[in-house]
Amino acid sequence: MHPIPLVATTRGYPDTGKVIENVHAGSIAVVDVRGRLLYAGGDPHYPTFTRSALKPFQALPFILSDGPARFGLSRDELALLCASHSGEDKHLEGVQSILNKIGLDPGHLECGCATPLFYEFTGEKPPQDRSWTPLHHNCSGKHSGFLAWCRLHGAATRGYVEPSHPLQGAIRSTLAEAVGMPAEQMPTGIDGCSAPNYAMPLSKLAHLYARLAQGARDPQLGGAMGQLCDAMTARPDLVSGTARTDLAWMTAGGGDWVAKIGADAVQAIGIRSAGLGIAIKIADGNPRALHPAVYGVLEQLGLLNEERRALLEPYRQPPIRNARGTLAGDIRTLFTLAPAPDSGP
Repeated sequence: MHPIPLVATTRGYPDTGKVIENVHAGSIAVVDVRGRLLYAGGDPHYPTFTRSALKPFQALPFILSDGPARFGLSRDELALLCASHSGEDKHLEGVQSILNKIGLDPGHLECGCATPLFYEFTGEKPPQDRSWTPLHHNCSGKHSGFLAWCRLHGAATRGYVEPSHPLQGAIRSTLAEAVGMPAEQMPTGIDGCSAPNYAMPLSKLAHLYARLAQGARDPQLGGAMGQLCDAMTARPDLVSGTARTDLAWMTAGGGDWVAKIGADAVQAIGIRSAGLGIAIKIADGNPRALHPAVYGVLEQLGLLNEERRALLEPYRQPPIRNARGTLAGDIRTLFTLAPAPDSGP
């Protein structure tokens, strides 16, 4: 199987109609809590680098070691361990609080420096006289959790992003056990924040989120999954930020949906009440195609009532405007989910 056309962009005048200009292919997997494939688009087992959609599960070794209780981390701080935050004050204060509790400072973070995502997503211009630190990087919450694991286990804090570090070994083995795959079958790459990232079939990522949404009811990782899911759904604004899609999906879900985006157009969502996990990958990595695709999946699965449609309308068929603000086209879905009789790769 191969990715299929999922989303198109159009261009045209109102009186002559819109013509498709670009097509973005991709794949979709929808599974139940047992990992059984229910619906698919394209290749539901497409090998996919999980990127930031992996963040909750990269926190598992710390959670399983009772790290939050040992350091007195709050639920809000646990949400930041799973975050691709926007660098707003509440995000920076939360990450700094974690670092204070483990006795370290932002200089120990090995994620690099980056302009806060707040400016990209709100359209505000970043101040010209401001310099950025690793604290502002959208992955600084995840990295503070990495450092917390190191402090908890007496491991070196320097070089914690290296694949050979004990932390990364713990993450890799815990993840492999969670997805039921040999670790050597999960290709490893370097993520944008310098930490190792892993590829897996899209259906496996969907299954992780089906389980995460069940929280403490997960038979394998119940308590840890419960802490992570509760934190993410309680504070989606900390997991993402102003004008961000994960905030929109989880707000619309009202505590029933847990969502995490990944770079290069990866999205995973778990639906607790329906017992579903959803994973989507746009093959060319273009994020503008991802959000209408997510809306389309939620709609086709019957998960959008009138209130949710109203909240998520901006993502259904986003307009394309030129520099003058003139409507030039839109972004629209092309796919129909197909029932899938098989139960996995």
